[in-house]
Amino acid sequence: MSEELIPETPEQETEENEAAEPIKQRKNGLYPGVSDELAENMKSGWADTELHDLAPVPQAGHTAARRAALSARFPGERLVIPAGNLKTRSNDTEYAFRASTEYAYLTGDQTQDGVLVMEPTGEQGHRATIYLLPRSNRENGEFWLDGQGELWVGRRHSLTEAEQLLGIPAKDVRELAAALTEATGPVRNVRGHDASIEAALTDKVTAERDEELRVHLSEARIVKDSFEISELEKACDATARGFEDVVKSLDKAEATSERFIEGTFFLRARIEGNDIGYGSICAAGPHATTLHWVRNDGAVRPGELLLLDAGVETNDLYTADVTRTLPINGTFSPLQRKIYDAVYEAQEAGIAAVKPGAAFRDFHDASQRVLAEKLVEWGLLGDLTVEKVLELGLQRRWTLHGTGHMLGMDVHDCAVARTEAYVDGILEPGVCLTVEPGLYFQADDLTVPEEYRGIGVRIEDDILVTEDGNRNLSDKLPRQADEVEAWMARLKG
Repeated sequence: MSEELIPETPEQETEENEAAEPIKQRKNGLYPGVSDELAENMKSGWADTELHDLAPVPQAGHTAARRAALSARFPGERLVIPAGNLKTRSNDTEYAFRASTEYAYLTGDQTQDGVLVMEPTGEQGHRATIYLLPRSNRENGEFWLDGQGELWVGRRHSLTEAEQLLGIPAKDVRELAAALTEATGPVRNVRGHDASIEAALTDKVTAERDEELRVHLSEARIVKDSFEISELEKACDATARGFEDVVKSLDKAEATSERFIEGTFFLRARIEGNDIGYGSICAAGPHATTLHWVRNDGAVRPGELLLLDAGVETNDLYTADVTRTLPINGTFSPLQRKIYDAVYEAQEAGIAAVKPGAAFRDFHDASQRVLAEKLVEWGLLGDLTVEKVLELGLQRRWTLHGTGHMLGMDVHDCAVARTEAYVDGILEPGVCLTVEPGLYFQADDLTVPEEYRGIGVRIEDDILVTEDGNRNLSDKLPRQADEVEAWMARLKG
């Protein structure tokens, strides 16, 4: 990574320094400064790259409808929804930027430092404006001297281009904080993404009102529109191909570690999407009993199971969330198959319970009942009845987690929705959720027979509620044990 010219960012300078030296050189850079001649030379000789007659992004009509619904919910109030800022990874390197879900949902944009402001136009209606960084300034050298200048990190859209793409009037975000300090009337802001915006609004907002806005935007995403469903389908299809890639390369993982599996899936995510939707869980052997095993540094051994929980995030930030538990050598042992079949049966019961009009909790209860029945049948809970086990929650020693969650732009989507709208809510067409029962027998669990210890199984699919039942969006990946073995044999050749 080149470092010779990147200066400190303008935010690191005092106002006095900004006036005297707008762009400051990095300490220990190899060049002592910029000559007047070089600065003048860099101002000219560049072609006009403005893009014209751009078509709106595919979801522009959907984002407009989402903003209209938001406007109707909060009439007469100014609404501020930031994208967020870059976060430092170490010293002067940053994490890859990911726009806040609320901002991307309402705009279709993923630009760092962007802010959507919806100004009330009276008692009803709002005027939306998106505030963005304009093209890098060439007169003061920002485009080649600033650490976020376009010659360092790439071209960004002009404000005019952004307006054409997003269907929203665009202004310079650097003017927004000052404008917001002068704002009057009721204001709500989505907190936690942009400290400068929060500072500008500090005396105009309350935590309670801001949280109401955040909760509403979470609940607005419970029912997916047609664009969102198509994105989830795309994410699931790409994820299926990523799982196929992993199976084809299991011999290389055996020669290295779980990291080969992680890297193999990540390659598919970057080829077909924006990224992985969450840290991939590539858990081989006893690591499969750790629910969120993301270290992915263990051995991959024939005869053991691989629990792969991974999802591709599309370029518009919708993620799949799929788990398969695979026999590394391609064939389940009798005990592995017995445990796997129990989880499969529990998942089948859970998926069958997903339908319009059902309670959200129904699929969880259905899956947990099957797992409790199996644990009792295997003699792991003494002479207790299934009903007593469920009443006391004793199956949770080996089932551990809830059986699913909402899915969308976040892997655990709609997470701050009200309980009555989420886990105590009723399913309706357009809801997308995961069904993911599991059984996990820890390597040090002395309450189960020794041969069970270190075996973990989870099967997870992404289920869309339809008008007449449900549709499994991730059904391109086999689930039944015989089908899994046949699929692996075919891929391995």
